[in-house]
Amino acid sequence: MRFIITTTSTSIRKVAITTFLLLFFLHLENNNVVNGFSTLNSVNSQQQSLSFLFNNEYTSAASTTTATTMTAIPTSTMMMTRTRTRTRTRTLLKMMEFTTTSTKLPKITLYNSLHKRKTPFVPLEPPFVSMYTCGPTVYDSAHVGNFRAFLTYDLLKRVLTYLGYNVKHICNLTDVDDKIIKRANEGYTTFPDKTKIKINSIRELTTIYEKLFLDDLQSLNIIPAELYPRATEHIDEMVQLVQLLEQKGLAYQSSKSGSWYFNVGKKNGYGKQLVDLDVSQMKLKNNNDDNNNNNNDNDNDDDDADEYEPNEKNGLRDFALWKAPKKDFDRPDATWDTPIGKGRPAWHLECSAMAYKYLGPQIDIHCGGVDLMFPHHENEIAQSEGAYSKNGAMNGGKRIKKKDGEEEEEDQVEDGNNLPFCGCWIHNGFVNVGDEKMSKSKGNFLTLRTACPTNIDIRAYRYLVISSQYRNPLSLTSAAMGAARGALKRLDTILGKLDTALLEKEAIVDTNNNNNNELTKIAQQSLVEFKEAIADDLGTPRAAAILFSLAKAAEGEFKRVKKAVTIWEEEEEEQRGASSDDNDIKPRLNLLGLKLIREAMGEIDQVFGIFYEVPATAAIGSESSNDNNDSGTISSNNKDAVPDKVMELVKARTKARDDNNWDLADTLRVTIMEEGFEVKDVKGGEPLVTPRSS
Repeated sequence: MRFIITTTSTSIRKVAITTFLLLFFLHLENNNVVNGFSTLNSVNSQQQSLSFLFNNEYTSAASTTTATTMTAIPTSTMMMTRTRTRTRTRTLLKMMEFTTTSTKLPKITLYNSLHKRKTPFVPLEPPFVSMYTCGPTVYDSAHVGNFRAFLTYDLLKRVLTYLGYNVKHICNLTDVDDKIIKRANEGYTTFPDKTKIKINSIRELTTIYEKLFLDDLQSLNIIPAELYPRATEHIDEMVQLVQLLEQKGLAYQSSKSGSWYFNVGKKNGYGKQLVDLDVSQMKLKNNNDDNNNNNNDNDNDDDDADEYEPNEKNGLRDFALWKAPKKDFDRPDATWDTPIGKGRPAWHLECSAMAYKYLGPQIDIHCGGVDLMFPHHENEIAQSEGAYSKNGAMNGGKRIKKKDGEEEEEDQVEDGNNLPFCGCWIHNGFVNVGDEKMSKSKGNFLTLRTACPTNIDIRAYRYLVISSQYRNPLSLTSAAMGAARGALKRLDTILGKLDTALLEKEAIVDTNNNNNNELTKIAQQSLVEFKEAIADDLGTPRAAAILFSLAKAAEGEFKRVKKAVTIWEEEEEEQRGASSDDNDIKPRLNLLGLKLIREAMGEIDQVFGIFYEVPATAAIGSESSNDNNDSGTISSNNKDAVPDKVMELVKARTKARDDNNWDLADTLRVTIMEEGFEVKDVKGGEPLVTPRSS
């Protein structure tokens, strides 16, 4: 029986040709040797036809007059031979290009923290890309430092999508941990404007901040992840992971507390993947005060240390997997009865469990803030590779550099015995206020709604982050935000002019315009350079310059025509007076070139995402932001935007302080308070402005 398969799948084509190559070069059995290869014909630019005969014969789909017969090979034989021949076959596949008109994915290089350098990014199954990112701990509002990470994830996903990749993105939500329990035990939560909400359960608390987080993502025009899985909904998966680690000899239960720990001493290479850890310098408690980029403030790093007794662990470096309940602290709605005992998951465990469930044992990209490299990401690697790699071997299948400079994977066993957890690690830099990184523990943090009270401010912050080099620290200052606002206003102005000019029905394209070719070349060349820029480690600073070169070209065309029309009108007035019948010789805009400029700017915005309407979201503390709050709001709703009048007073006060005019500064502070707001000075940074508490 004959089967004809028509497919666009690269992986299926590779499997087919790999099978033929294996048969030809290995001569596994006399009856299993292929006498020739079939012809692979292009059906159209998107399809390739293969004809398989699974029951001991093979026929070319291209012709019914020629046929090659083979005996089906047992699956077990192919599995045994696949690993040792993978390198040889991969080389042959590269030499043997398919004749096809389908588009080849462009090359992209990314700074991979695993190698500490820029390397070509090669997903496991192109064009598909699996991407896992660390999400927020939803016990409080995220601050703008947190959102730099989420904007970086958005940038990376937009770039990959623009270049033709299909990204599956998972971002977790940590909805159970020490900070959440502590806040829930207090019985209420307080917003930056001093609004208090009564809390009856952990779910009520986390629901409030989940919604605020997702609202802020929407305000920043961040493309949502495919899924935001909650930790509390994956307890079974995390318990199974602990059990698997125990079977591998990498997890043990404390006889004193009942908590479970990862045995770092039995994991070769621990702390050597993303960082070069000096074990002799490790202390019981981490000094990292919080996670600047992922809103797990003050509990991510300390979560491994501050709740543990050193005498219940086998080794100083061991970290928690599962926490047994603590008297007078843990709550019934934050503990679970499981086969490994009663308790709740530790922070690192959830990412490994959810990444495995939704993306498998091996993923293409993992992102997070630079301060997550250790301990969180190193612990993830230890957990995931410990559980799913053969003997918990570290560095299994790690990507290597070949002689020709390209990258590929080392040989891997296909049944999951020796797989690296992640091929490419992306880490973004801090957001600094003054000379210090932004963090809640330092008291110098700003929520998105506080730092960006207006829609243009929100868009400006997005532009500021997107146009910066994602790996470098970013200083958040009034000057930086002012420059970003100015840049956006300039771009908005020229886009408005372009749209107006291109929509005018009476507009006529001047084909004799010598400026046609110039603008066309600028538009076309800009897109070429833009693609080169973003494919080089997300080079958005260069891409931003290209965007403004397009704006400048459009501005130049409008100025050229304005000047030419002025001269023409003066000449007409002198000679015979202005006449409506002379429009055929009146200087006109190069609409063909401007159309291409507008299209190029729109194409670039597929990556930048800065030309959009900021959606209206519920005010912090409003009833709509707390659908599960049956007890109501203790204080009244608040207005999240600081009025322009108040901001002007704040700026005037800042200038007075800079000029050492303390009397004026004090007077302005009182005036600001009379307007219903408070101003707090931050050392080395911009003042914080919040609604005044009653």
